[in-house]
Parts: sequence; structure tokens; C-alpha cells
Amino acid sequence: MMKTLQRLGKSLMLPVACLPVAGILMGIGYWIDPSGWGANNVAALIMIKAGGALVDNMAILFAIGVAVGMSKDQEGTSALAGIVSWLMFQTILGGVAPSIVGNISWLDSVAFTKVNNQFIGIFSGIIGAICYNKFHKTQLPEFLAFFSGRRSVAIMTAISTLIICIPMFFIWPFIYGLLVAFGEAIISAGAVGAGIYGFFNRLLIPVGLHHALNSVFWFDVAGISDIARFWGSMPLIEGVTGIYMTGFFPVMMFGLPAAALAMYVTAKDKNKKNAAGILFAAALCSFFTGVTEPLEFSFMFLAPGLYLAHAILTGVSVAVCAMLPTRAGFNFSAGFVDWILSFNAPGAENPLLLLPIGIVFGVIYFAVFYFLIKKFNLKTPGREDDQEDELNVELGTSDFTTVAAIILEGVGGKGNVTSVDNCITRLRLEVKDRLLVDEKKIKSAGIKGIIRPGKTSVQVIIGPKVQFVADEFKNLMKK
Repeated sequence: MMKTLQRLGKSLMLPVACLPVAGILMGIGYWIDPSGWGANNVAALIMIKAGGALVDNMAILFAIGVAVGMSKDQEGTSALAGIVSWLMFQTILGGVAPSIVGNISWLDSVAFTKVNNQFIGIFSGIIGAICYNKFHKTQLPEFLAFFSGRRSVAIMTAISTLIICIPMFFIWPFIYGLLVAFGEAIISAGAVGAGIYGFFNRLLIPVGLHHALNSVFWFDVAGISDIARFWGSMPLIEGVTGIYMTGFFPVMMFGLPAAALAMYVTAKDKNKKNAAGILFAAALCSFFTGVTEPLEFSFMFLAPGLYLAHAILTGVSVAVCAMLPTRAGFNFSAGFVDWILSFNAPGAENPLLLLPIGIVFGVIYFAVFYFLIKKFNLKTPGREDDQEDELNVELGTSDFTTVAAIILEGVGGKGNVTSVDNCITRLRLEVKDRLLVDEKKIKSAGIKGIIRPGKTSVQVIIGPKVQFVADEFKNLMKK
């Protein structure tokens, strides 16, 4: 299970890499036009819309990234399959389902307006990858030969998704309704309830269902309307208005950037430069605009325990700020721009107090992340399993095809290999029968070492040239 989650996490890094630039573009746009957000300045409008094009379609990016990353050979057909599944879900659940189940009183048809989320995106990508892995070598009868192989993947993905949509007619409203009911139940708990909300707000981000929970507290689902009341569109509720927004500012402006620093500091020296590229851009994005997904998705699947700690700390921050005489709010997210803009809002109260609170949470985040990463050797960005000296390993030959062929024979042939992947220095394989692996044969290719971390896992240490061997290995698997 953990191995699957880590592979899913690696798959998400591809679309996540698109998000920091989106946050930065939007932040610049807000700075240019802080009051109109594009209404008063064309350049600001272009910046905000350009960034929003990625953030608003993050679910689609996930469908593509997961489909490619979870497929056996990362071939482009799997990306097409992910999009096919996504479009089927949007059309069937978002368009057809409401008219079919509209007369069933115990189903909440509102749920079908909320299918454009990360959960459906990731789910679509997984379906696309599974269909690709299973059907990309399918041989059909002669009269259907045109649809054999990779051409059959999109067809089978559409059929599979359509079948899955049938139980989703009933499962999806139940999931959505459960979240709304849960939100309504914790309203009466005051600051503690706000903390519980903050915890689940973060915990539900991986599946994109936090929006259902947010609608209860931020909008007029249960009469709270925290955003509208804070900005003066509705009457303030003394002691309540703002408590479901304020506590996110210390986390997004200080906590998560400090977590990024901890991940950078604990990254291996050889990987620090690569880790810095995504971590610092994502940290700036979180601080400036409050867009946290680029940073959160960089570790939530690679180190789920670390993400749980993040969710707990967020809940603590929201609860603490709800108890203190400080209130700040947002229209977009709890970043620096919205914090500044909220100073003169009707619901604002001592917004500067969030600075010392944020610094404290920044220190806590750094300490907690640093300790957990070191203590449990968590695989955050820059902490891959490769040993330091593996970068100095030299392959004895440049005939990568021959090396790949010997390794393939040594692991029992194509029929025994279920998965092929590689990192900086290692060829990572999953096999069906570990007894068919001949380590002596593999080492005869000039390989420096073999590691078997699990019953069906084989890692072949090749060195920096591993990518060339991996490419040839995958080509041999296709033949």
C-alpha cells in the first residue's frame, strides 16, 4: 500500500510542477490591481487569468499526470486515457446524473455540481493507467485489428468509466452529503469546532473534497457565511465571524514555507539543487497567494504521516486564532495579499497580531517537519533511496542494449516483470516470482550491486547512466 502511495506521489509531481508559476502569476496580478483584481488593469487581468487557467484546472492536470505516472512505461496513450475517463465523469456525473436521480428524495443532487475536483481527477488518472496497463497489448480479431494495442485503451477506459459511474450515482451524493452534515455538526463547538474544521480542511485536500466542507463554513449552507459577513455583505456575528478563516494565515504565510525549508535542509546534498527548485517556488506561492497545493502535493503522498502532522498543526492554528482577539479574512486564500487587503474589512480585528503568531507556528512547523523527516527517514523531495556513492558508479560498457538484455534475462524474462521504473542511479523492478531472479546473471552485465527491499522488488544499481539502460529495458519489454 505504501509503495502504491509513493508511486502516486511521484506521479503527482509532474502536474504539481506547473502550479508554482500559476500562484506567482496570480500574486503579481493582485499586487498590480489589489482592489479590482483585474477590473482596473489589463496586465493584472492577464496575470490573474493566466495563473487561474492552471489552478482552476488542476484536476485535469492530475488526471493526466497520474495516468502517465502510474502506467507501466509512461507512454502518452495513458494520458489520453486519463482525459477520456475525466470527460466521462464530468459528462455522466455532472450532466446526466442529476436528471436521472433527481426524483430520488434521499439523494442530494447538489453533489453532482461538485464533480470538478482533485479526487475525480486522480481517480480518472488511476482508471486510465489501469486500463493502459491491462489493454495496451490487446490483440483483436482481424476485422477489428485497427483497434488493437494502444488504440483499444481509450475505448476500454470509456467503457470502464461508464460502468463505474453507475454506482457513483449513489456513492458520490452520500460522500458529499456526509461532509456537509459533519460540518454542520461541529459548528456549535466554537473555537474547538473551528480547529476540527481546520484539521479536516487540510486532510480532505488530497481528494479535493475540502470544498464541500468549506461551503458549510464560508458560504450560506448552514447560515454561517463567514466570508460574506467578514467583508460586510451580511451582518457580523460577534465572536464568530472570521474564526473559520483567520487561523489559515499563520499556516500558509509561515508554517508551510518553514516546512519547505525543513525539507530542503534534510534533502541529500546531491539533491538539494533539484529540491530547492520546487520547494522554494512552492513556498513563495504559499506565502504570497495562499495557494498551498504545489507544496502540499510534493509530500502528502510521499510521506503521508508528515501530511497528517500538517493537518493537525493547521487545526491547532485555526483553534488558537479563534480564541485570540485577532481576525483576518480572504476572498481567494490566506496569503500575504489577502492579509493586507483585509486590514480595513468590517470583520477585521488586530490583523498584525497574526505576525508573531505566524512566526511561532513557523518555528513549530520547521521543528516538527525536521524531526519527523530525520526520525522516520521520510522520503520527502530530495531524499531518494540512492546511496551517496552510487553517483560515482561507472557502468563497464556503453552497450546499454546488451546490459538491459542481460538484466531482463536475469530477472526471469518479460513474463516475470510487472513494473519498470528508475531513479537517479537505480533500475527499480517489480517481479512476479522472486525465485526466478538470477543475481549472478544480472551482475555479469557489469552491475555493481543488487538490492532486494521486498519479496517482489529488485533494485539494480547502475549509476548515473541508469536512464539509458532503463530506456533500453523498456524497449525490450515492448518487443
